[in-house]
Amino acid sequence: MSKEERDIEKTYATSEFVAKLRRLADALETGEKFEIQIAGERIYVPVRATYTIEHERGDAEEEIEFQIKWTND
Repeated sequence: MSKEERDIEKTYATSEFVAKLRRLADALETGEKFEIQIAGERIYVPVRATYTIEHERGDAEEEIEFQIKWTND
């Protein structure tokens, strides 16, 4: 069963963002899968995921993205 395509960007308060990053760091350190709910959908990130940091710069703004990627096998 394939999942519906999705492309969502959600803004969080600083305290919420910090809490999610802290939970992610804890999961990485202990080698456990990471679970997160984004815009009403629960996402399960497997241990085999890869992690990248991306920096983009335009004329008037800059962006840093923390990315987590995996394939659905």
